[in-house]
Amino acid sequence: MATSPPSKPPSKKPPSKRPELSPEDWWSTSIIDMEPGAIRFRGYAIEDLIGRVGFADMVYLLTRGELPRPEVAKLLEAALVAGVDHGPQAPSIAAARMAATCGVGINNAMASAINMLGDVHGGAGEQCVALYNAIDVRVRGGVDLAEAVTQEIEALAQRGIRHVPGFGHRFHPLDPRAPRQRLR
Repeated sequence: MATSPPSKPPSKKPPSKRPELSPEDWWSTSIIDMEPGAIRFRGYAIEDLIGRVGFADMVYLLTRGELPRPEVAKLLEAALVAGVDHGPQAPSIAAARMAATCGVGINNAMASAINMLGDVHGGAGEQCVALYNAIDVRVRGGVDLAEAVTQEIEALAQRGIRHVPGFGHRFHPLDPRAPRQRLR
């Protein structure tokens, strides 16, 4: 004769009642404000941006909170163009292309590429920003810019880092993008 298992004793704690949360309660950002019929990026209405600012301007606005000065936008535009796919030698590009030939969708191919990025491949930009930030800290502390740069380059050498992050290229003895970028 089968018996049923004993039932659980009732909980002595009353069920918790979670308050209704609106998106504003759990998500807030200063980047975008959107409501029916209105989209604003950093305070600018989208209809005022479309056709009036370029892609580099928009990237700067979203990441820095203000529209760039023309010379800054021009420099960012040059960096974005220089960063476009420049051959299958890069591991992330090779991985994305290999994934795409297997028939996976673009999201999967891009995820494969992104997962290849790190300190050895694709990390130079982040390492370069860290260098610039370290230089900036010295300058804000009163050190002359040239001296701050010298001190940070020496600090890299003392740590055994042979290449200045963001300068040079493992594949090109002279990166063909560099001369044009120096003109900016």
